[in-house]
Amino acid sequence: MRRVERSRKTRETQSRIVLDLDGTGESEVSTGIGFLDHMLRSLARHARLDLTLVLEGDLEVDDHHSAEDAALLLGQALNEALGERVGIQRFGWALVPLDDALARVAVDLSGRPWPEVQLGCRREQVGGLATENAAHVLNTLAIEARMNLHVDVLRGDNDHHRIEAAFKATAVALRQAIARTGESDVPSEKGSLG
Repeated sequence: MRRVERSRKTRETQSRIVLDLDGTGESEVSTGIGFLDHMLRSLARHARLDLTLVLEGDLEVDDHHSAEDAALLLGQALNEALGERVGIQRFGWALVPLDDALARVAVDLSGRPWPEVQLGCRREQVGGLATENAAHVLNTLAIEARMNLHVDVLRGDNDHHRIEAAFKATAVALRQAIARTGESDVPSEKGSLG
């Protein structure tokens, strides 16, 4: 079973997650930030993850703590669900258009975190989420999931579309990378990932 339940509580947020890597894309996401909820539901749908993520945060301060903690919890759950990373595809990539936007993403579930996220947004905020925090969510997800994640939005005039294309491309690449191969070994010359 590649299913994880966990929770997190700080002075700034409290949250809980249920993540199933072998799901159908069903999700229930509530962070108090509508656009972030939309992006995380989209990620779950296109990665075919079953995801429940409920978070209450100090939105009276701003969106940063809630966005960051949602990504922390999701990344940690993903890392835990992958376990020793035996019998997974490991690599995934996607080129995803969304109207005027085009995003390219490559994923390596190497166990060595390295995010490179270039969204190229011009607006400060989309739907209650600072565009800098959209990138921060992907960076934090990569670090906590211990994956190599390269995200480049190649074009697009609409920042909503740029960010959504990036999340969808991440989902498609992640879906490939977490896929079971039927093998019983770790996909690495070293014999381990991490």
